[in-house]
Order: sequence, then C-alpha cells, then structure tokens
Amino acid sequence: MWDSVYDVIVVGAGHAGCEAALAAARMGCKTALFTINVDKIAEMSCNPSIGGVAKGTVVREIDALGGEMAKNIDATGIQFRILNKKKGPAVRAPRAQADKEAYRKRMRIVIENTENLDIIQQIVDDIIVENQKVKGVLTHIGARYAAKAVVVTAGTFLKGKIIIGFEEFEGGRMWEPAANKLSDFYIKHGFRVARLKTGTPTRLDGRTLDFSKMEEQPGDEPPPFFSYWTEPREIKQIPCYITYTTPETHEIIRKNLHRSPMYGEKKLITGTGVRYCPSIEDKIVKFPDRQRHHVFVEPEGRDTIEFYPNGTSTSLPYDVQEAIIHSIPGLENAKIIRPAYGIEYDFIDPTHLYPTLETKIIKGLFNAGQVNGTTGYEEAAGQGIVAGINAALLAKGSDEKFILERDEAYIGVMIDDLVNKGVREPYRLFTSRAEYRLLLRYDNADLRLAKYGYKFGLITEKQYEKVKKKYETVKIFIEKLRELKVKPEKINLILEKEGTTPIKETTSCYDLLKRPEVKLSSLLKVVKLPEVESIDKKTLKEALEETEIEIKYEGYIKRQLEDIKKFRKLENIKIPEDFDYDSVPISTEEKQKLKEAKPLTLGQASRLEGIRPASISILSVYINRWKSRKEEKSD
Repeated sequence: MWDSVYDVIVVGAGHAGCEAALAAARMGCKTALFTINVDKIAEMSCNPSIGGVAKGTVVREIDALGGEMAKNIDATGIQFRILNKKKGPAVRAPRAQADKEAYRKRMRIVIENTENLDIIQQIVDDIIVENQKVKGVLTHIGARYAAKAVVVTAGTFLKGKIIIGFEEFEGGRMWEPAANKLSDFYIKHGFRVARLKTGTPTRLDGRTLDFSKMEEQPGDEPPPFFSYWTEPREIKQIPCYITYTTPETHEIIRKNLHRSPMYGEKKLITGTGVRYCPSIEDKIVKFPDRQRHHVFVEPEGRDTIEFYPNGTSTSLPYDVQEAIIHSIPGLENAKIIRPAYGIEYDFIDPTHLYPTLETKIIKGLFNAGQVNGTTGYEEAAGQGIVAGINAALLAKGSDEKFILERDEAYIGVMIDDLVNKGVREPYRLFTSRAEYRLLLRYDNADLRLAKYGYKFGLITEKQYEKVKKKYETVKIFIEKLRELKVKPEKINLILEKEGTTPIKETTSCYDLLKRPEVKLSSLLKVVKLPEVESIDKKTLKEALEETEIEIKYEGYIKRQLEDIKKFRKLENIKIPEDFDYDSVPISTEEKQKLKEAKPLTLGQASRLEGIRPASISILSVYINRWKSRKEEKSD
C-alpha cells in the first residue's frame, strides 16, 4: 500500500533538488520534493553568491535549458559583476552577490506555485527497490510513496557530522539534522560510499566592522544580469569589500594547529577537503611563504547586519576563530554572530552513474549534486536539471536520454568527468577542465542549449524564437561587416586612438575588427549596420557583442570546431549494451574497467583512466565486427 503515488520523487531541496523537481514537474510529471525543513528550500549554506569563473557559465546554461537559478539570482541579487572583463571571452563570467533570505524565499514561492509539484517535509530513510528497479521511498514516519523515478540530491546530509575544534555533533548543516539511514541503503546495494569534507566561515555583525580599512568593491553598472529573459532595470547595488590576513593571523593559526580536528593529535576529520577553496588553516600549512591571503567581506542581504568573511573557512575552536578574525584589518572589533565549522559527509562514487545521472546498479534511481562528490551551488544545480529531465523522460516511458557532450556545455564537461574519472576530492568546475572553452562561453549558452530547453517544454516558443532571431542577426551583421569598407581618412584617427596601426588603403570592417585593439563600437562611428525589425534593445546589444567575439576569434573557433569533429567521431560510435569485452585482445585490467564503467560510446571509453589509446583503436575494430555479426544474424 502506498500513501501517495508520483511519477518522480526528488529527495532534498537544495540547489540540485530545486532544479530537478522544477524540470520534472514542468515536463508534466507528477512530482514530489522531499525536504527535512520546508523553510530551508534553496538555502545558501555557505557563500551568499551565485556565479564566478566557469560557474557563471553553468548558471547561464541552466537558464538556456529552462532552469530557475539565473532568474532567481536576478530577482534577488544585491550586486552584479562580470569577472575577467579585460581577459578573453573564454574566461569572462558573471557573478552576483545574493540576498540569502530573498533568494530562498523566492525559490520556495516558485516551487509552491508550480503545477504538478508537491512539497513534503519528511526525512527519506530508504528507497524501495524491486528487481533492481526503483519503486518508491520510505520516510522516517513510516510513510511510503511510490514513484517511477527517484532523484537523490541529499547534499552534505548523508551521515553529516559538524566539527568545531574537538567538538562534534550530527548535522547536515548547522542546527539541522543529518540523514543517517540513506547511506546504508547505498551500501546495502553495492555502491561505493566514502567521506568528503567542506566548511564555512563565521558570520559577522556588520555594525562592528571598520570598512575604512578595506578596499571597496562596487558592482558593474548597468547590472549584468544572468538570465537571458531578464529585462534590464536599475537596482540599488551594495558594495563588497576586500581585506587581507596578516602575519599575526598566520601565527595564531600555526600556534593552534594542535587544536585542529584536521592537523591535531585528535583527528576528527578524515574526509578530503576542497583543494581550490581551502580552509584558512589549510592555506597557512600548504602555502607557508605567502605573507597574506584575500578576505572578501560580503553582505548576506539588504535587510540584515550579517557579513560573510569569504576566505576564512575553518574548523578551529571558537576562541581561535575569534583571535583569527580580530587579527584582520577592519575586523579588529568584529562580533561573531555564527561560528565557523567544518562538515564531513558521505558521498556516492559517481562512476556508478551513466551520463544521464541514472545509477548503473538500480534503474530509475538518479543522483545529483554534492552527493556525487561535487562542491558549489552551480555545479549542483547543473546536475539537478539534467537528472530532472532524464527522470521525467524515464517516468513518461520514453527511451530518449538527455546527455550533454563535452563540446556542448560545462555541465557536460562536469558530468563526463564525474562518471568517467570519479572524484578524490570535492569537484569544482574551472575553465581549464574544458577542452573547447572558447566555444563554451557565458554569452552563447542560449545558442548551445536553448534547443533542448524548447524540445523538453522548459522554455516557450516565444523565448526560443527570440534566441533564433538573435543569432540570425549575428549572421547578418558578420556578412555586412565583410561588405562594409572604410577609407584611411575616415578611420585612421580612430585607429590611432585605439593604439593600432593606421591603414594605407580601403579595408573591410571585418578585417579591421580582427585586430585585438579595435572595438566594434568604434567602427560603428563611421559605418552603419542594417536595422533589424522586431528585435529589442537588449537582444540587439547581445547580438553586437556576439558578432564582435565571432569575428575576433574566428581562427581559434575554427580550430576548435575541427577538434570537435574528431571528438565526435569517437562519440558517435555507440557501444552495444551486450558487447562482450572479453572477446577483445586488451589487458585484463582494461576489460575490468570497461565492464564496470559500462561506457555508452567509444569516446566515453577513451576518457576512462587506465584505458590506452591503442586499446581504443582495437576496441573500435571489434565493435564494428560485433555490429556486423548482429546485422548478419538479423538478416
């Protein structure tokens, strides 16, 4: 007997869970979102911000697919900036400071008002499975809910343990209970479960901070919003601030390392921490020659006095936390509202997953977010929307799989890394992880992914037509700039001002724009592009930016497109589900890895650790032979 029946159940209402549940419900599936605490839906457990290098691009990819994160931060952000503006387009990225409370409240309102979506405040203790197939979930009060697909997005709650000095207590987040039984389900069914560690800084009373000793960091004007669908508007932006640790800070930490749960005699933390977002004690131990480290002092919202000292995450005892904070310029008299803490939790080895994020062991069970060993709201949300789409497809009886390739999205890069390589430390996205990062820019995520959002009913026809109109306009502009030519007397003064060599003969605007120093806005002072009907100012501005990037980086883009053709050859070779790896003359170790990983394509097989290029060539031959024999038998 079931207490209720759903198509899709999502376990956990963090950033992954919200996107998964919204995607499934918007695709027409009756969906339930389970959470330990309804008041903490979309809670920002750590840094009150969205975006950053690579991460900001992921948010735009989620937006192009029809997700909610970009719209949510646009509606509730208090400061917006583009990072790396002076660098190339491949590493530029939007970042926004959030009003934590407003962000959480708005996401809850969106979820509460989404058709087909129920919120249920109960702890899921077990997943009901029959014949290696999901049937539903069992909660801590004995209630049973049926589902065709279950998406687990449990974050840091699986056997979560909070540590401050040598004090430890159960919790998935400060003051919230851990989910202790769900880990046992995974272990019982043969999944590899391990521990990871993360942490968060103190929260400070802004009335006790001396901002005159810090560098002010204002937002960009006009604010560069995330969502492709957000209309330009003015907002009152709130500044952030930068200060630095001091030699005194470092000395305090060194003198108290014996009291650290990571470095002391009593090692309470055994899980691996985030390499690229280390605790303050990690920084001092691993970078002993550094004289100072950045501390970004960030407001937590418009209507709160709390500030977040980004860069001071620690699990040291409370008295040491106070000493550390008071040794930093501008924070000498700071009062701590909330203590810093470390948190250790279980995660499930992501090599148990297909690129759809469905598990290989149990059909209909999907994992997304920190439960897969990642870190960051954006990485979690990116997995969430992919898992939600695939769970909905499965629940609706479709054989279609939604898989993003490495050349299509940073989300595709991340999922491919997770399912093929696994994790040894919390996984964080960087531009360096993507081979085709010049094509995976934050500005063109709609070109890359809106077709999928439209296909699955997550963006409207009107939105999709707007995307197509923008890129049709880009093509028109590029062709027109090839035709438009300028004489030396009309352009040389501008070229000299921009620090580039004057021309001696009539030259096309297209060729001039290839020069790094020349801006399209400068050329438009002497030439005019054709007017485009039914295009709004925002879309026109984006089309002009896109035109400039496409022309300036044409050579690099062509080279990457050639690389993608080679990449696609391997990706297009599907490996049959019943393929016999034992028949292939490669090493026993490679055979075992392939059997366990169950790669869907030859390209995926080539990215598995320990698989040699020569073995991929042999594998290709044997796959073709296998397919030929199958065809002969069917004839």
